[in-house]
Amino acid sequence: MKTVLIIEDERNLSNIIKKHLRQEGYNVLQEFDGQKGLLTVKQQNPALIILDIMLPVMDGLEVCKQIRTESTVPILMLTAKTEEIDRIIGLELGADDYLTKPFSIRELLARIRAIFRRIEMVKKQSQLAQTEIIEIQDLYIHTADRVVKVSGRTVSLTMMEFDLLFLLASHPGRVFNRDYLLEHVWGYKCTSYERSVDNCILNLRKKLGKDSKAAANILTVWGMGYKFKGIN
Repeated sequence: MKTVLIIEDERNLSNIIKKHLRQEGYNVLQEFDGQKGLLTVKQQNPALIILDIMLPVMDGLEVCKQIRTESTVPILMLTAKTEEIDRIIGLELGADDYLTKPFSIRELLARIRAIFRRIEMVKKQSQLAQTEIIEIQDLYIHTADRVVKVSGRTVSLTMMEFDLLFLLASHPGRVFNRDYLLEHVWGYKCTSYERSVDNCILNLRKKLGKDSKAAANILTVWGMGYKFKGIN
C-alpha cells in the first residue's frame, strides 16, 4: 500500500483529500505545518507528497527545497491563483507538478494516478532496457542510472525533467507538441495544463546552465512545441 503525505494547514481540505485517498486504497499521513511535515518525510519516507505552499512555521517552498537535498520523492504542490510566482519557484525547486486552488478531487486523484503510472513505467523501462548513453556536445545522459551531466557537472533533475530531457535529446530535430509531451511525460491528456510543459522546459534550461550548449539546444518552435536541436 502506497503512503501519501498531505502537508496542508486547511484541515477541512486535508481531511477531504485524506478521505478520498483512503477510498482509492492509499495509506494517508497528515501534517498541518511545514516543519512537522518535513520531519514526517524523513521518518516515514512516503511514496508521494501533497504540499501546500502557504504553510505555518515553514512554508512549502522551503519544505520542497529541503526535501530535494535528500530525496526524489514526487511532490505535487497546491497553490492559490494569485501565487503564480511561487508556483514557478516551486517547480524550479523540484516539485513535479502543481494544482491551483480551487481544484476538484477528481483531478487531484487523476494527477496522483498519473505520477504513480509514470514511476512504474520508469521502473519497467529500467528493468527491460539495456543501458543507453546519450552524449551531445556538453550533455551526457546515462539512462539506467538516470544521471545527467553538463560539461562533467552532475545536474539534479526531477523525474519529469529527466524524462522530458531524454525524450527531446533522444530525438534531435523532431518537434514535440505540448499535448504529446503531457501525455508521454506527465501521463495525462489535459490541454489546459500545457503551462506545466512550459514551466518544466524553463526550469530544465536553468538547471542545465544558461551558458551551456545543452540548454541552448532545447529550442522553442513557436506555435508548435519544443525540440532538441539536430547536431550535424
